[in-house]
Amino acid sequence: MGEAKRRKDAGLPPKSPKKNSKSNSFNILAKFPRLGIYLGAAFLIYLIYDVIHYYTSG
Repeated sequence: MGEAKRRKDAGLPPKSPKKNSKSNSFNILAKFPRLGIYLGAAFLIYLIYDVIHYYTSG
């Protein structure tokens, strides 16, 4: 006997379908956990380059 028949015999309503969570832009960090490290490293390299370029040009 399937679950649907057992629920019907017990007088319970049918199971509601599971709702998937909406994917948003903040969920990208959950998919790619190292992305923040890579972006931070790239920003740090850019800052070092910018400081060197600022002090060498006169």
